[in-house]
Amino acid sequence: MNISLASRARPTKLTQIVGQDHLLGKEKALRKIVDSKINVNLVLYGPPGTGKTTLAYIISKKSNKNLEILNCTSAGVPDIKKIIGNLSAFKNPDGIILYLDEIQYFNKKQQQTLLEFIEDGRITLMVSTTENPYFCIHNALLSRMSVFELRSIENSEIVKALKRALAILQDDYEEILILSEDVFETIANSCSGDLRRAISTLELAVISSKSENKKIIVTNGILSQITKISNTTYDKSGDSHYNLLSGFQKSIRGSDQNASLHYLARLLESGDLLSICRRLLVCACEDVGLAYPQATTFAKSCVDIALQVGLPEAKIPLANAVILLCLSPKSNSGYKAINKAISEIKNGMLAKIPRYLQNNCFNKENNKNDEKKYKYPHDFKNHYVKQQYLPDEIKNSKYYEFGENKLEQSFKNFCKNRSGEN
Repeated sequence: MNISLASRARPTKLTQIVGQDHLLGKEKALRKIVDSKINVNLVLYGPPGTGKTTLAYIISKKSNKNLEILNCTSAGVPDIKKIIGNLSAFKNPDGIILYLDEIQYFNKKQQQTLLEFIEDGRITLMVSTTENPYFCIHNALLSRMSVFELRSIENSEIVKALKRALAILQDDYEEILILSEDVFETIANSCSGDLRRAISTLELAVISSKSENKKIIVTNGILSQITKISNTTYDKSGDSHYNLLSGFQKSIRGSDQNASLHYLARLLESGDLLSICRRLLVCACEDVGLAYPQATTFAKSCVDIALQVGLPEAKIPLANAVILLCLSPKSNSGYKAINKAISEIKNGMLAKIPRYLQNNCFNKENNKNDEKKYKYPHDFKNHYVKQQYLPDEIKNSKYYEFGENKLEQSFKNFCKNRSGEN
């Protein structure tokens, strides 16, 4: 059959959609909107294979409106205008639902052209995106739409959908299709919450399995050949990419070496070497910081080695760096200090630098207007002399707070005990 199993197994009722109970369960907002048949412009945001297009089909069916689908990777404004131009008061008395898949590929101008069609009621607009809509959808358009986030589907829910798909696929075969519970779980584990990929894997696994005694038994051996590559791929420009990097950095910050190594392995399998290196250097400076400054040097050395040797050997120095950063003491005192200083600058605190800290010409003996002279710290005991360095308007500002770790506490004691202050 030419139609894919994923298309044939597409749910036709809300109750058949799995993994989105937070939106479609009883008394949930999106469920009420769909059941009420009220015209609402929707943004469906979430990873691939979570049911965004399926929802568009079901909503159009329940609202008795024709559904027009365009993919923004290949469609443009002329395609939309063609659809609008072909609207008929007889065929479409209540307008249509226009579903734009991958709206992030429309630029600002293209998105703005949709406004007039929404305003006059000729279309009910539904768009989908795998990226954060608050970044990729123009504000004027977004303000006229309601955003709903679909989540990656849990493995247990994927297994339910796979069994339903298997029953549909069984009608194509004279042989009995046999999959153990373990095989269903293996497929679910391999698809990273993407139901469409899971169903496609199921279909390919059945095609690839041998027929014996009027039975087709799908084994994990067959699945290992099919899912070896697909279970580690992801979109490096999409939200899944940044979610993975975020989990990686937060696990290092949280001193969980096992979770950090897990996310490192996933990033390595995707071949994303540069993002790993950047995050490690940021973690060393931001999260370990002054609690163990040598960690920054160690991380930089490991990153340099990784970039020089490349994959797969790069995994060794990177793993070393991850473990060291996880098990190092943590301090974000430097990070907080510079953020506080930058915030003050952004709020207009651009006070004049004290005259005695400016160019040397202001410190000459013949400059009679100077009430203060710059004091050269090396001329004093312990190379320190107390004097005002901040501008007068913010002379009492304090940005850096000593961390509780051993090293920063030693800095604190040094500041307390230093002599030579006038």
